[in-house]
Amino acid sequence: MTVDGATEIFEEHRPVLTGVAYRMLGRVADAEDVVQEAWLKWSAAAREDVREPRAFLVRITTRLAIDRLRRLRSRRETYPGVWLPEPLVTDFGPTLPDTAERAVIADSVSLAVLVVLESLSPLERAVFVLREAFGFPYAEIAAALDRTEAAVRQLAGRARRHVEERKPRYDVDPAERRDLTERFLAAASGGDFEQLLSLLAPDVRLVSDGGGRAKAARRVIETAGKVGRFLFAVAGALDPGGEIRVMELNGGPAVVHFIGGKADTVFQIEVGQGVIQCAYIIRNPDKLSGLPVV
Repeated sequence: MTVDGATEIFEEHRPVLTGVAYRMLGRVADAEDVVQEAWLKWSAAAREDVREPRAFLVRITTRLAIDRLRRLRSRRETYPGVWLPEPLVTDFGPTLPDTAERAVIADSVSLAVLVVLESLSPLERAVFVLREAFGFPYAEIAAALDRTEAAVRQLAGRARRHVEERKPRYDVDPAERRDLTERFLAAASGGDFEQLLSLLAPDVRLVSDGGGRAKAARRVIETAGKVGRFLFAVAGALDPGGEIRVMELNGGPAVVHFIGGKADTVFQIEVGQGVIQCAYIIRNPDKLSGLPVV
């Protein structure tokens, strides 16, 4: 196989490899590093012996992601405040015409699901990602992880139960989520505290991530009154010279505040029963640098 041929094969599978790595690690930069390491291993491999390049590349990428996740775990234990995944642009445009396919992909990269995946072991997370997000056969996952198929099925069942128990159970129309996002934006920017409060569930939760580098709540805030006051204060403190846009991140609409063309704050909500059930604010500049500049 020529170098050009090897490059062509790798680029063909890059989207899947990046998708696996991002869902494993929750950060675009870490995912890209892992995919680059996979490329180096692929370029140095005896490729003429590889019968199934996709399976080979997924195996390399998954193992590299597991190793990196194990190293990152200790850092996240000492992370200043709450750790949230890095926002991922998911405006697929016309490339995914199938509504069901869009829903599956959006759910697998949602902030809510990625937060739950943080509580899985690296092996459980790998099995869940490969099986639930990409539909890999158990036999192929077993080969990738060097485990028996029976062990992989056991890991998959345990991971699935764990995620189902902890992820939000609301089945929300994307249009309703966008509508609530825009109504929140209007209430917050218009200084209408009562209207903002009416959009929040009584037991709403707010999770914010500043990474010790930007102002954010160090702990999860709960109840409509406390969350409403915090959000109102945040909205009032935004730089009036900035620009606000609604973008699709992690499979759903998000409010992004830009200063000098660069993302400064990302706000996204989970919706259920017609109100906001959970809100996420990401302000760590390391996690916003990958967003488009406007």
